[in-house]
Amino acid sequence: MRNDHVTLRSTAVFDLLAPRTPAVPVQVELRYDTRDPYAVVAAFRTGRTGWVDWVFSRDLLADGLIADAGDGDVRIRPAVDDPEVVVIELSSPSGHAMFEASAQELADFLDRTYDLAAPGNENLWVNMDEALSQLLSNDLS
Repeated sequence: MRNDHVTLRSTAVFDLLAPRTPAVPVQVELRYDTRDPYAVVAAFRTGRTGWVDWVFSRDLLADGLIADAGDGDVRIRPAVDDPEVVVIELSSPSGHAMFEASAQELADFLDRTYDLAAPGNENLWVNMDEALSQLLSNDLS
């Protein structure tokens, strides 16, 4: 386990897609923190001060750059008509949103995360004692 941690941040603009309306640009902050080396966070700007965070597998993002990936609340796939675009679908009890994002920007972000924690070596960043302590400190009853 590594004692230090690193947080990587990258900003992007995703296009929110809706039927019969022009795409709406949405500011997104992509984050990767070696304290949770298997996950990435996409924080979507919802107004002047609001953000909504979606946390999903780094592998899901990588897989979605090349083929359909995900079968739950997060689905990612290359756009059918443009290989330089990735479609990201998010579903929750409160709604559904579909975005288009630059495949190159996402690939560059992933490459930077791999520079920090290479695929297959994420476990080197996990502090098992801390993770167990957090699990055991929660009241499970």
